[in-house]
Amino acid sequence: MAYENTNQQERNNDSIFSKRLKAGKRRTYFFDVKTTRGNDYFLTITESKKRFNDNGYDRHKVFLYKEDFNKFLNALTETINYVKTELMPDFDFDAYNHDYVRDDEDGEGAETSEAVVEAVVSEAPVAVAASASSHSEDVDKW
Repeated sequence: MAYENTNQQERNNDSIFSKRLKAGKRRTYFFDVKTTRGNDYFLTITESKKRFNDNGYDRHKVFLYKEDFNKFLNALTETINYVKTELMPDFDFDAYNHDYVRDDEDGEGAETSEAVVEAVVSEAPVAVAASASSHSEDVDKW
């Protein structure tokens, strides 16, 4: 889910772009681009976890400013690559790609038809190989 807020009066620290990432049944990450009073931009990364006891959520937020984008992305990429190559080289991280899962109206995930899942899975190695080869170039573009 991404959206753009074009209303100038609502831009004061409101999100002008947002991306939601569902990670499991109880955890969601939000990536929001916001503006400052001086019409500069920054990113907030919010982890929202549903509480077990009640209907509330625990939220943790990180503010990331433009001058740190490249350093943050490089450190994150280096850390993830270290885990993947040094600590867990035999683990199949692609097994956790759930792009074929859609959200139902009640917020629970439901698998799409078996044919669609098979098509996505059969194309996954090509997409992963293509994105892996251009990954270092993408980091520099930020």
